[in-house]
Amino acid sequence: MLDSDLAELYGVKTRILNQALKRNTDRFPSDFMFQITEQEWEALRSHFVISKPGRGGRQYLPNVFTEHGVLMLSSVLNNPIAIQVNIQLVRIFTRLRRVIAENHELKLEIEEIKNKLSNQGKDIALVFNYLDELVDRKEKPESRKRIGYMPDEL
Repeated sequence: MLDSDLAELYGVKTRILNQALKRNTDRFPSDFMFQITEQEWEALRSHFVISKPGRGGRQYLPNVFTEHGVLMLSSVLNNPIAIQVNIQLVRIFTRLRRVIAENHELKLEIEEIKNKLSNQGKDIALVFNYLDELVDRKEKPESRKRIGYMPDEL
């Protein structure tokens, strides 16, 4: 997001946001924030119909923030909106950690059930193989003479 868009979101002027950024540069590594190039700015200016230099437009190239930079800005800015955003973010991360921990236990239980079912499937397949062998034996005519007591009716 552009610094001007974030300034509007947090309810501050762009110059105030950039001042806070300059005072806290060590909190914004390159994967949190970067400054766009002149070519990128020209493309944006023509795409969004932003005023040309000398007509009250920006004097500096805008800073662009990644999602991590947006989150860090909420801890750097000192206004009511940024403070509320930061509080909500802390609450969300706490909730996420709890949900992940709960789901981890659930995931382990599901894996255990899967393993049991997979073993049962193998056992059932083995039983069916034995049953097939018994059926095959039963269908083959007996070539041996029976031993033991034989009733007269046979």
